[in-house]
Amino acid sequence: MQQPSRFQLQTACRALSNGGVVAYPTEAVWGLGCDPLHSTALQQLLTLKRRRADKGLILIAATIEQLSPFWHPDFTPTPEMLASWPGPHTWLVPKHPQLPPLLSGEHQTIAVRVSAHLGVIALCQAFGGAITSTSANRSGGSAAITERQCRHRFGNRIHYLSGPTGGAARPSTIRHALSGAWIRR
Repeated sequence: MQQPSRFQLQTACRALSNGGVVAYPTEAVWGLGCDPLHSTALQQLLTLKRRRADKGLILIAATIEQLSPFWHPDFTPTPEMLASWPGPHTWLVPKHPQLPPLLSGEHQTIAVRVSAHLGVIALCQAFGGAITSTSANRSGGSAAITERQCRHRFGNRIHYLSGPTGGAARPSTIRHALSGAWIRR
């Protein structure tokens, strides 16, 4: 799997820093991301997807250290979480009390994942932190699995980080870290 060029990463990071939305390939589908602490960017992302604000968003990162500022200070990652990362496994963890409401929606948890996709890793490392990750589609629609599909849906309203998906057949699993309950297998 190829990594994005330095120019692509710089362009994507500039867009993220300026409150823009970036489309990028993940393990299975194309995702849409923004700076999780930029309220205007979060609102733009929800508007593009026509997604309700109460649903919350997933955070994706290159390392666990990039995610830890977003969960509750008393939370410690479980051995199962640590064993599943990096990879296509999203965990619901207790959220930090200061998180923007648009990030966690109506939930007391935040969804987090450490990616194994080289493009995502490079993007999060270049940006210096976690970004949001939600499938590149309108709410309720099928996820884009190619850049072409993504461009057809969102045009020039967003930025693109080119590259292939990881080839996984399904989106990431989602599991509650404290209860162990499966949300999506």
